[in-house]
Amino acid sequence: MGSEVTKRNGPAATRSCEERGPRDAPPGYKKTEVGVIPKDWDIKPLMEVLVRGRLGGNYPTQETDTDFPLIKMGNVGRGRFDLSKVEFIASGVVPDDNHRLRQGDILLNTRNTPELVGKVAIWRSGLPVAYYNSNLMKLEFDPQKVASNEYANYALNSEASVRRLHALATGTTSVAAIYSRDLLRLPFVLPSLSEQRAIAEALSDVDGLLEALDNLIAKKRAIKRAAMQQLLTGETRLPGFRGPWETKRLGNHVRFLRNGTLSRADLSDAGSVKYLHYGDIHTSSDVYLNPSTRTLPTLQRSLTKSLDRLENGDLVLVDASEDIEGVGKALEVKGVQGHEIVAGLHTIAARFDKSVLADGFKAYLQFCPPFRKHIRRLAAGTKVYATQRAHIETVEMPLPTVEEQTAIAAVLSDMDAEIKALEAQRDKVRRIKRGMMQELLTGRIRLVQPEEAA
Repeated sequence: MGSEVTKRNGPAATRSCEERGPRDAPPGYKKTEVGVIPKDWDIKPLMEVLVRGRLGGNYPTQETDTDFPLIKMGNVGRGRFDLSKVEFIASGVVPDDNHRLRQGDILLNTRNTPELVGKVAIWRSGLPVAYYNSNLMKLEFDPQKVASNEYANYALNSEASVRRLHALATGTTSVAAIYSRDLLRLPFVLPSLSEQRAIAEALSDVDGLLEALDNLIAKKRAIKRAAMQQLLTGETRLPGFRGPWETKRLGNHVRFLRNGTLSRADLSDAGSVKYLHYGDIHTSSDVYLNPSTRTLPTLQRSLTKSLDRLENGDLVLVDASEDIEGVGKALEVKGVQGHEIVAGLHTIAARFDKSVLADGFKAYLQFCPPFRKHIRRLAAGTKVYATQRAHIETVEMPLPTVEEQTAIAAVLSDMDAEIKALEAQRDKVRRIKRGMMQELLTGRIRLVQPEEAA
């Protein structure tokens, strides 16, 4: 594929989309190659609404900062960019100014895995300056046909457009590409310019709400991190607690439980005993495990005779992690009444003396600096970091009284609950947005009456 795609004419460009099967469409609508849409809407191949499609540059990169951040395929999401990890153009290399991103630019990911290729996002100036690489194409639209890049971003992220972009991808099971000759034939739905603007404005309002929720969640998480740093080190004491913390060796106050060794492939959803696999700990966004609210794989009871059942307050840690951040990740068990649950493959199940470590507080042990540093220092391996029972036994750390531990856990749990509530609200708004996109981008709901559109 060349570095630039420009508008061109030809039989495919001038082909109109006639009504097919009008009996299947309600009054005022027509059936087209992309589904049922209003009669006053049009469909054009992408080549007719594009002024230009420009691929980025093939630049060498490095992880350390330079003056030129480089946006790559991994940064492109559905409708927006993920800038949590950004690479940089190598020192000494000056990028082409044509590859510099500007507010409102639309990028399409032309090469990725089959599941991820074809993602489209709009640049919101998330960085002061940024460039894009050769796996991404900047799409420049004809303003006489497409009202704004905001509308184009929503149109190309509709359910129908995502399916059609996936269908264009060719390649292997690991790498797929969308070539310009195919991309230019992609059907693009065109309401009137006024209706495009109305659709984009309505969806932008929802995106504004999502951004506000994202920012609030990030702020609450930062506050919680600061609170953990203060409360779990004793730098800040809660009202009513003044006495010094006492150093304890955890190995003197713990009993390790027998865990299973079956892999996930050996599990099912038809057994009677729930099985906590290490993968379920790694992927958990919570610090507690409540089997009443968490779906877990199961085993037949006959396979668990030699395994210890977990009880409220037990702490289950992973014993293997592919990255240092996952070392020591753990879940504290609660709400086991009426459930049988055992610890599984690559886990360490610990039952601590409740007079030394309070229920509720153990979930935050993984964030206490002395515990975290000790476990990470002893973790061994090249591709995998390993944690052993002996690593936990040899932890020596200052601990507050169980009463203060309980109070600290209550504060942090309340913060967690607030964050979860905000995340649930954000998920609900995302579902509402998906529904709005489906209705507005198919014309099932009209924001501009047909006579106004005309």
